[in-house]
Amino acid sequence: MSASGGTKAIVAALGANLSIAAAKFVAFAFSGSSSMLAEGVHSVADSGNQALLLVGGRKAKKAASEEHPFGYGRERYIYSFLVSVVLFAVGGVFALYEGYEKIKHPHEIEHWYWPVGVLVFAIIAETFSFRTAIKESNEVRGSLSWTQFVRRAKAPELPVVLLEDLGALVGLILALGGVLTALATGDGVWDGIGTVCIGVLLVLIALVLAAETKSLLLGEAADASQVAAIRKALVDGETVTRLIHMRTLHLGPEELLVAAKVAVRHEDTAAQVAEAIDAAENRVREAVPIARVIYLEPDVYRPGAQPAGGTPGDGTEPPGKE
Repeated sequence: MSASGGTKAIVAALGANLSIAAAKFVAFAFSGSSSMLAEGVHSVADSGNQALLLVGGRKAKKAASEEHPFGYGRERYIYSFLVSVVLFAVGGVFALYEGYEKIKHPHEIEHWYWPVGVLVFAIIAETFSFRTAIKESNEVRGSLSWTQFVRRAKAPELPVVLLEDLGALVGLILALGGVLTALATGDGVWDGIGTVCIGVLLVLIALVLAAETKSLLLGEAADASQVAAIRKALVDGETVTRLIHMRTLHLGPEELLVAAKVAVRHEDTAAQVAEAIDAAENRVREAVPIARVIYLEPDVYRPGAQPAGGTPGDGTEPPGKE
């Protein structure tokens, strides 16, 4: 994912949420609608989330240090995980509590035109924000479905903004439905029910985001196409004759670590082996530009020997003859 694309989507969402939050709180003050209060808090939480994403992106650009020799790329994952926590704690839990209180102690909505007008305005603004996130995501997701894109994306910003905007749109529709039903029936309980539905939606989105960013924090390997490209680039059939085993790990969304044991010809001199390793590293960086940290260990291939640490699916070659 391009950093500029993610930043553009974040800024668009931040601007929309700040304006919507102000409008929602004004509407709550005039109408007393709990759905409007929950939606206002939701927009404030979303604004905080986008600020966290921007901070994470900025911190991730710091140069590597002695204490952090692989750099700060994972700052983006940490702040994305914080976003899921904020969305759960501030948005979801508050909406559930507010909805429960409104169902328990319902009251009629006053000045109905305030919440209805603000919700219509918010739906329009969130639609533009969501459209920006979709446009930026389409430039990088390729042939992946939306579910696959959210699950496989190594850069967390666009999936986070996509899910937030989707949740905001659905939440606004639920809030509008709750307010209109409460007005039509004269029963404020429906406003509370709409608020509870918003809370459930936010909690579900927060859990999805937490699960995906947790996986990134633990450390994910390169995707299958990148692994295949790296394997192909490592072996030239002349100086590097075989890939014995390999590990890949994302140090950040746009930085990949590659560690591999490769087979070289046993008759080669140390100088020839060093030259072969340098050439292999250059081929890998050309094939997969984000492979910026590469460690290659030369070895002599021994048919039938299981390499230490080799497991299926990690690039280990099956035993066989040269």
